Amino acid sequence: MDRQRDPRGALVRPYAVTRGRTEPLQDIALEAVLVASPTQIAESRFAGHDKHRIATVCEGRPESLAEIAAYTRLPLGVARVLVADMVAEGLLTLQTAAPATGYEERMEMLGRVLSGLREL
Repeated sequence: MDRQRDPRGALVRPYAVTRGRTEPLQDIALEAVLVASPTQIAESRFAGHDKHRIATVCEGRPESLAEIAAYTRLPLGVARVLVADMVAEGLLTLQTAAPATGYEERMEMLGRVLSGLREL
């Protein structure tokens, strides 16, 4: 089978970045606000290309987890794992997370996030 035409390759490669992990170390909401300081950005250079790219996206302005995934063009599941790792390693600061809300409010928030991503 031709490797370039193998549809499994497109699914497996992104998760190679997370060493096959699909669950983050800590649960971070899609709308959680993350930021990177200049020191964190400098330290992220030694954590790998993808983590440094994520830190650079958060330089100078807070970004949500959903925005980070969109800007870096990483699958959301991969971005969740990497961002959680970076928060645990001190490479990103989790400023706020959405308060626990009911199902309706959460679905409304997800709708707004998806709408915003479509505008990119």
